[in-house]
Amino acid sequence: VEFEFPDRNSGNLLPEFIPLDIVFEDDYFIVINKEAGIPTHPSGCHYMGTLANGLMYHWMEKGKNITIRPVNRLDKNTSGLVIFAKSSHVQQLMSRQDFKSNSVKKYLAVVQGVFEADSGTIDAPIARERLHSMRRVVRNDGAEAVTHYKVIERYEDYSLLEIMPETGRTHQIRVHMAQLGHPLLGDELYGGSQEKIQRHALHAYKIEMLHPIENRMLDFSAELPSDMKKLIKKCF
Repeated sequence: VEFEFPDRNSGNLLPEFIPLDIVFEDDYFIVINKEAGIPTHPSGCHYMGTLANGLMYHWMEKGKNITIRPVNRLDKNTSGLVIFAKSSHVQQLMSRQDFKSNSVKKYLAVVQGVFEADSGTIDAPIARERLHSMRRVVRNDGAEAVTHYKVIERYEDYSLLEIMPETGRTHQIRVHMAQLGHPLLGDELYGGSQEKIQRHALHAYKIEMLHPIENRMLDFSAELPSDMKKLIKKCF
């Protein structure tokens, strides 16, 4: 027995040709490796030039009328893996807590300073800064935020980390690293130096997850982009 769930297009979202690095696509969702500098979806400042505009174009070229449904989002200047569901049913399944508990998202980050501990966990609530529309801060009245990290490499003045956020607060990794006194390189908003890179050095490089429909484990990865490779060479 087959059922077809009709979907509607994404309202006033306009299609735009943007080259997409598609890591995986099936009947239920798509995984894209997003470049730094591209917003995930339109906002008050970005009506065009977003990943969602490019995905709309990609699906329209295939004759598909699919609503844009992001499962996870990355900051404009964060590169790496982004998932979009192809139906409200799949989006709902992928947003459930039991699905998230079977999923692991891993990031690579270059931060200022040298970590003494090989690994650790930051458990510090995050809230919007009262006098700044974009910045987040660690504050007792904030939402729960937990971040795990592991040192991959130490340099003279910097550290390369693998970071695994347990929760998904806005700017979580950036805020937690700054709170430790190790802001991301290039992250001017949270005190990171832009001398060696002009965007925050953060890349969502791996997602391990259970397929929401087929109940099998999947493992997606995205190679470190060229600007972060060059940055790591500069740090030696």
